[in-house]
Amino acid sequence: MGRLFGTDGVRGIANEELTPLMAMQLGQAGAYVLTRQNQHKPTIMVGCDTRISGDMLANALMAGVCSVGANAVYVGIIPTPAVAYLTRKYKVDAGVVISASHNPVEFNGIKFFDGEGYKLPDELEDEIEGLIRNNMAGVKFPTGASVGKIKYRNDAREEYINHAVQSVPVDLTGMKIVVDCAEGASYYTSVEALKELGGQIIAIHNNPDGTNINANCGSTHMEELQARVVFEKANLGLAFDGDADRLLAVDEQGHMVDGDQIMAIVGHHMRSQGKLKKNTIVATVMSNLGFFLMGKKEGLHIEQTKVGDRYVLERMKEIDASLGGEQSGHVIFLEENTTGDGLLSALHLLQVVVETGKPLSELAGIMTVLPQALVNARVPNHKKENYMDYPEIARAIRELEEKFAGEGRVLIRPSGTEPKVRVMIEGKDQTEIEKEARKLADLIQNTML
Repeated sequence: MGRLFGTDGVRGIANEELTPLMAMQLGQAGAYVLTRQNQHKPTIMVGCDTRISGDMLANALMAGVCSVGANAVYVGIIPTPAVAYLTRKYKVDAGVVISASHNPVEFNGIKFFDGEGYKLPDELEDEIEGLIRNNMAGVKFPTGASVGKIKYRNDAREEYINHAVQSVPVDLTGMKIVVDCAEGASYYTSVEALKELGGQIIAIHNNPDGTNINANCGSTHMEELQARVVFEKANLGLAFDGDADRLLAVDEQGHMVDGDQIMAIVGHHMRSQGKLKKNTIVATVMSNLGFFLMGKKEGLHIEQTKVGDRYVLERMKEIDASLGGEQSGHVIFLEENTTGDGLLSALHLLQVVVETGKPLSELAGIMTVLPQALVNARVPNHKKENYMDYPEIARAIRELEEKFAGEGRVLIRPSGTEPKVRVMIEGKDQTEIEKEARKLADLIQNTML
């Protein structure tokens, strides 16, 4: 069996791979590991996105938390970044989010934040995993008055909205904005925050029923939003994912603006106001080559990390950077929150549009997005890290790297959250790189089945 934790917590098909028993065990082990140094009765905050399995898994996890003598505070359906922020604000000992982010409804996940609102380092995750594999050996289960209890709070999402609008108090009067909530956790918070700031909001996919999260909507399916922005003659469109920790945008002409472009636009504006610490943006190796060329041209220093917003965050903390993120739309404003935050990203982007008076299409021209092809090879989850062990795959990758040397990039990596190996190629000719990426992905998929 492979490692339980991926790059973004524990993920799997709910009730098949991620079972209520597993959720309970994660609650027990997580509460024990994260609070064992405490002299007081510890408290864990728990929130979830809109998927139907959230109730099942949240209640199982909270039962586990209570069984080791910790209390739980359940804040219900709420964005992931809200849990990160509120964990610190309420001074609880840890936070947990039940969410599979941008994945389809059948998936779910469990991710932990420490008392400061940060995702856990690998060592702590390994400790939690070790306790589960050893059947909680050495852990005492209290009885009587020492068992934990659950408190329910309905005001948490309002606190998060207040934090966001106070952090970026942009006046949106006269702005017409289409917002795609992905039938997810932002269905209330994003719409209410933008309305509070004066925007004329047209909300789509904001009627979650537990089964429609991310279904042909949100940041992974932008087509409807693009068409709606043009139809409505809106200033721009905003697309969140299921747990609202990422944001992509659409300009007034219907063109997508991705995480790299958002970081370029906002980073350049922050630098002009003296607010970009160390003149630095932290990004991953998957950022478009055009983003790095923009950095050179504009005099912005771009730090590179492994793929995964946790690695972006680690580097930001190491060098005391204020802005970092991923092409996929996870953007971290470290002075305002400890994780990717779709609502804060939206407000910062809107602030640049308002303060410069320029349309988003013009602002996005700060960088040229070079042709990029990304194709996923579906492989068994336990094999995905070992693709280079297959000689024919290793040979094909070497040949591609030689072919595109000097005028493009080839990047192959296993997904941290799904049973996939991702093939990314950048080059001058979109048709050619798509053909080569598909060819390599097919080889990986067929070889590793």
